[in-house]
Amino acid sequence: MEHSSAIMQDAGKAIDGSARNENESNKAEGSRRGGQQNNCSQRKRKGEFSNAGRNQGSRGRGGGRGGHHDDNKRHKKGDMGRGEYFASQPDKRQKTSDSREKREDGKGPQYGTQFSKEEIDAEERKPKRKVAVMIGYSGTGYKGMQISPSEKTIEGDLFNAFVAAGAISKANADDPKKASLVRCARTDKGVHAAGNMISLKLIVEEDDIVQKINDALSPQIRVWGIERTIGSFSCYQACDSRWYEYLIPSHAFLPPHPSSWLAKKLEDFADEAGDRKGYESRQAEVKGFWERVDEEAIKPVLETVDEDIRFGVIKALQGEDEANAKAAKTEADVEQTTKAGKSVGEADDAPEVEDEKTEEAAIIINAPAAPSKSEADKEDPKLPFESSKADDTTSATTAPPPSESEGVQSAAKKEPTAQPQLTPEEFDRQTRLRAATKRLRQAYITAKRQYRIPQQRIDRIQAALDKFVGTANYHNYTIQKTWRDPSAKRHIKSFVANRTPVLIGEGPEKEKSEWLSLKVHGQSFMMHQIRKMIGMITLLVRCGSEINNTMHGSFGSEKYSIPKVPGLGLLLERPVFDSYNNLQAPKHDREKLEFGKYEKELEAFKQREIYQRIFREEEEKNEFGRFFNHIDNFKEAYFLYVTSKGLEATKGAVRLGGGE
Repeated sequence: MEHSSAIMQDAGKAIDGSARNENESNKAEGSRRGGQQNNCSQRKRKGEFSNAGRNQGSRGRGGGRGGHHDDNKRHKKGDMGRGEYFASQPDKRQKTSDSREKREDGKGPQYGTQFSKEEIDAEERKPKRKVAVMIGYSGTGYKGMQISPSEKTIEGDLFNAFVAAGAISKANADDPKKASLVRCARTDKGVHAAGNMISLKLIVEEDDIVQKINDALSPQIRVWGIERTIGSFSCYQACDSRWYEYLIPSHAFLPPHPSSWLAKKLEDFADEAGDRKGYESRQAEVKGFWERVDEEAIKPVLETVDEDIRFGVIKALQGEDEANAKAAKTEADVEQTTKAGKSVGEADDAPEVEDEKTEEAAIIINAPAAPSKSEADKEDPKLPFESSKADDTTSATTAPPPSESEGVQSAAKKEPTAQPQLTPEEFDRQTRLRAATKRLRQAYITAKRQYRIPQQRIDRIQAALDKFVGTANYHNYTIQKTWRDPSAKRHIKSFVANRTPVLIGEGPEKEKSEWLSLKVHGQSFMMHQIRKMIGMITLLVRCGSEINNTMHGSFGSEKYSIPKVPGLGLLLERPVFDSYNNLQAPKHDREKLEFGKYEKELEAFKQREIYQRIFREEEEKNEFGRFFNHIDNFKEAYFLYVTSKGLEATKGAVRLGGGE
């Protein structure tokens, strides 16, 4: 009744308003507008079920995001009508002029470089041409691509270089809008691009203009070339598709360490499903790798470790079961050591943490602590690798919950008096424990760096990547999309693993780390889609999974929990302009916009400015090591669809897929 009354009241007001007009034409116009207002009121009130419903975040048909809706704040375009709304807006040139006046008065955002009137008047005026500028950059140290008045950005440095090289006049040096600057693809903080493009108006009469611009830039940013285009060209609108590259260490495709929780589940479910032979055949090319590492690299180090700390070192790196099997101490001595509770090694280095069971445990233990469980319980229930942020360059995982020993560390910092004084014996044990853990950890890192992936493994990776080619429903490979959402369907043109891995690092070849380059070409991509696609492939290959059924199922209505690999290795390879190159360029006698002509320079830049930076960051932060350690020891059923029992093995877990 309230809903109907509100509609009738709006209709009555509209009729009364039209009746007051002096002539019939104004009456007709008033009735038309009144009808529009009435319809708008109906639309607005459809979602107004109750205040309680809106506060609970329900998505009413007339409400905004989360159901929050203020009926008193009407949308002007809806009330006035589309034509009248736009007719009432100020001219774009007037808006630009107003913005310029604000900047001159120091009230608006300041872009580019400010020159005096005398300098501007003294400069020779030259014609501007619409051009496409092909660029590459390393995003390290930059706050993204898009220009900002207060942050260091790629476009900001480029714009200043254009001014310094004389490609933008002093009269236009204070505002990128004067040059009609448009970017093809916006990249976020720290993200790299071997090939990207901006379109704008530049002064390009000089033959060496590209060299002058590059001389004004840091080595992190390069201009590959500048091409004249048609006057209406916009690199954003003209882009047909994009190539992305993901660089990942080849040791990421090694199977989980036998002592990890996931490795044991893989074997258990293979036996239950009667698939033991099939599982072992899919892991044949890496069979015995970790056993050889333990025998050839770890055992010699353990033999140099004192017996009183050997158990703690092995347990920190491989888990308690392995420690019980390998440590030379008797069980009684071990219990006496672990129950004493006075060892600083147990407090600072955390060798007694039961949840950390892989070779990277010591690194994770030394990482900053994650929020406590009580704090985490207040947030939305999500897997630790899920994030609601749009930035595709952030880390895919968080550190595991702080261990008991880390809690001791935190408490010790807050309450210094709570930490007991160390005896000389305890201090000596701490020092020896740290040194032994560091040596053993380094032995594992060296073994992984020396791993060289066999071609048979690359064949399995490529076979899995081929499943993405074509059009499919990717609701499991993004967030907040359901299987019924039409926008979840995307088209992948190609997905290829380079069969020649890249060696990155310094020193002899055997000490360098091997990385694989995975390149995907698609029309468009959703949030986290590329990282989740590679996350799925990596899990399936390293776990010896049956690829066909799992991949096919992930495109269906069932929900799969797919982790997204670290954003560290992701970079924009290049945009593609086939439509413009095939139609507009030849028609108007313009050069095609192709990055292929700069392939040699582009590859050298990637090796020097992008690959090396990715490697150094991985060496410092161990992003991939922490990620796979977290996955291998995440003691829930979310990822067990990679076992021989498939999705059935995840029953009992709340599977968080693309729709959550």
